[in-house]
Amino acid sequence: MTGSSTQGIKTVLHPVSDLAAAKAVYTALLGVQPQAEGPYYVGFDVEGQHIGLVPGGGPQGMTSPVAYWHVSDIEAKLAEVTAAGATVQEPAHEVGGGRRVATFTDPDGNVLGLLQDR
Repeated sequence: MTGSSTQGIKTVLHPVSDLAAAKAVYTALLGVQPQAEGPYYVGFDVEGQHIGLVPGGGPQGMTSPVAYWHVSDIEAKLAEVTAAGATVQEPAHEVGGGRRVATFTDPDGNVLGLLQDR
């Protein structure tokens, strides 16, 4: 393998229709209060995992949960997966705080994500 290293799935985002209702369920499930909370996003950090709730699937229009693999070089990893047959859905872009994300689909249309912190 060449290119960037993959550090595993550490982030999973879930599209939700009712942020307050979903927040209550995930708070009960995870046993912790959210570490990030706003009208556009609620995020929980539990044992090295980040679980995010995105109302309406966010600007990317998620319709199902998306797992994000943390990588050291998002552009290199995106090039590797597309060379292997993946299709870019959302090109790499900054989402704040130096964090960059991208999504792609596998040959069956499953949406997968990449995340790179600065």
